[in-house]
Amino acid sequence: MAARRVLKAVLVDLSGTLHVEDSAVPGSQEALKRLRNAPVAIRFVTNTTKESKRDLLERLKTLEFDIAEDEIFTSLTAARNLLEQKQVRPLLLVDDNALQDFRGIPTNDPNAVVVGLAPEHFNYRMMNKAFRLILDGAPLIAIHKARYYKRKDGLALGPGPFVTGLEYATDTKATVVGKPETTFFLEALSGTGCKPEETVMIGDDCRDDVGGAQNAGMLGILVKTGKYRAADEDKINPAPYLICESFPQAVDHILHHLL
Repeated sequence: MAARRVLKAVLVDLSGTLHVEDSAVPGSQEALKRLRNAPVAIRFVTNTTKESKRDLLERLKTLEFDIAEDEIFTSLTAARNLLEQKQVRPLLLVDDNALQDFRGIPTNDPNAVVVGLAPEHFNYRMMNKAFRLILDGAPLIAIHKARYYKRKDGLALGPGPFVTGLEYATDTKATVVGKPETTFFLEALSGTGCKPEETVMIGDDCRDDVGGAQNAGMLGILVKTGKYRAADEDKINPAPYLICESFPQAVDHILHHLL
């Protein structure tokens, strides 16, 4: 950290880092309390598209995490911002629980395609509808392109393979709004008064969390919970700033070595 500014902000991934579905990563609630006593801004950044921000916040409160709604920045928020900017009418391939985050966005006669994690909608009829819209000129917007994520019953396909299938079939490239896009990390920091070089990101996804953050000028800490698999750290260059067993260990490092 000698050549860096003093650490002023910490970005924390949610699913796989603080919790896996309805189970908290052991010790994470107490670790978050310790981090809150430090002189840093904290934001929670997530690519989760299975539920709305309101439902996500309710889940976190049930797990006894002290988190406020305005501290959470989701890829759903980033997608909504882009839709409003482009003034398009999306075909929303997202989980029904996430639809409330798009309330007020017109969806009649769609002229854009938005893909999140939507297991109930990833069927031939809906994918073919999206395919035809894109062929007719509709932009393809990926809320994120994660390859897989962690559920209680094991790893599961993310939206990335389905986005890539549409890209391949239509010979187009999706606009990606969530992690690992640099714009996502910068939007998450807005309002904190902090710069990327003053920020560290903690997450379980080596490419999307750590690689994306480091490409944006931040430090990246990879935790071995959630979707982590052995040798994930070898998949990005530069390698993660640090690899920790879990979020509590990452917090310990921050408190003892980065402040």
